[in-house]
Amino acid sequence: MPSYDVYSLRRSLRGLGIEVNACKSLRLSENMQRSLTNYMTRFTRPLIHQVYGDADCHVQRFDDLVTLFRDPDPKKALAKLRQMADRLSIPLDYIPKFIEDYGDIFLALSYYHHCLDGLAPLLDIFHAGLKEMKTYSKVNSNPQLMAEIERPEKTVAGFMTVLRRMFQDFAVRSRDMWDDMSAAKFKHVKDVVEGAQTTVGGVLWGLTVKLNAWYQRFPSPSAGGPTAREEFLISEFKPGLSGIVAVARGQGEVIGLS
Repeated sequence: MPSYDVYSLRRSLRGLGIEVNACKSLRLSENMQRSLTNYMTRFTRPLIHQVYGDADCHVQRFDDLVTLFRDPDPKKALAKLRQMADRLSIPLDYIPKFIEDYGDIFLALSYYHHCLDGLAPLLDIFHAGLKEMKTYSKVNSNPQLMAEIERPEKTVAGFMTVLRRMFQDFAVRSRDMWDDMSAAKFKHVKDVVEGAQTTVGGVLWGLTVKLNAWYQRFPSPSAGGPTAREEFLISEFKPGLSGIVAVARGQGEVIGLS
């Protein structure tokens, strides 16, 4: 597997016909779900608006949203739920299942976005370390060595570009899904997101391993001399990048990876 995150694992096991929803170990922890509330808001807000309009429903977690729709109190909300069921061509009592499917997909996206944001400080330290490294005369006077340094630097930048573009695409698709909502539209978005999970998880996992290794060895831009950083970059950081490139190229066109 290119990634060991819970959603890539769920997808792989489901592909083998293994039931995953009943296993607590294959779900995010309560603490992690709470920490993803802000990320989930961008996906829950249009859903709540569809049913409750501008009402303030104080949803803190996605489980709260599922509960909210299982027992809709206002008559107006119940009427809108019926409208949603009609547009999706599903029975009214199937709406909670739709909400759970919706939540599983976009909770995964929120988790991946959380992981991407968590890479920012490690990425800053990595770039600062390479920038400092290039100031040494031993490095900047050697075009071949400069190229060796810039190649993995550009590759990492390419990974970040790919991930950000994919998240932007997911955001646009999920937002547009609510315009003239239909079962076919939801299925299309669901298929796109699920189809990209292996790519997103694999690239995030690879970047996390590489950037964590750099941070552990060089926790500040001045840590380690140019020789130590050069050796680590070539012998430890660079190997395996091609594998991450292969994972990234599995999701459409990738620009700047070589």
